[in-house]
Amino acid sequence: MYTTANTFNNPTNRPLALVYRGPAGCEGCSEAVAELLQSSRWNFDVQYVGPKERLQLSPATLQAAALYAQPGGSDDLDQAYRQLKGNAQDIRNYVASGGRYLGLCMGGYLAGQTPGFHLLPGDTDQFISSPGASVRTDDDTIVDVRWRGQPRTMYFQDGPFFLLDRDATNVTVLATYTNGKIAVLVAPYGNGKVGVSGPHPEANAQWYAAYNLVNPEGIRTDLGHDLIDTLMR
Repeated sequence: MYTTANTFNNPTNRPLALVYRGPAGCEGCSEAVAELLQSSRWNFDVQYVGPKERLQLSPATLQAAALYAQPGGSDDLDQAYRQLKGNAQDIRNYVASGGRYLGLCMGGYLAGQTPGFHLLPGDTDQFISSPGASVRTDDDTIVDVRWRGQPRTMYFQDGPFFLLDRDATNVTVLATYTNGKIAVLVAPYGNGKVGVSGPHPEANAQWYAAYNLVNPEGIRTDLGHDLIDTLMR
């Protein structure tokens, strides 16, 4: 697993964070995740990985990384999984050996089982279809959550909620939607960890402006940083 002595594409010995950029993602999503990671306290060396990137998604590339991030994508989970199915076992092996998986929106769906990478102690489902959901549209919008028990507001676009198996242990639920469904969690997988979010803690000013959305709290990175910190610890 990754150590600071590993210099694969990382001559500075800073912890390497790989962000997927490719057909299973969406325009601007990978870059927003990269910005969030770079603004965190972990001093990541952030590099993109994907079929048209200098770095390809492979066991060797993953083995050098402290974290692998799967950003948001289209609304078609089956299609996204088909595009990444060939890497599913590599991603599982990476996390099981001590790696960190960060999945946001589609990346959260892909951490599940139907279909997905089977990284979660449970599965995912569509929040807007859940009983008592505060959002019923798949348009880009704002969603209310309770983050560590405090009311917060986040950018949202048809993200998942997370279902836990009865025997799931050592799971940190960071946020729930107002109907009680899990919105953000960190869970163990083998020797590694998985951090997933249905809403978008990485959403930047360009995202809000594109859809004329206003977050009453302002555009803040503290929730994303809390997720990253919990995942990396």
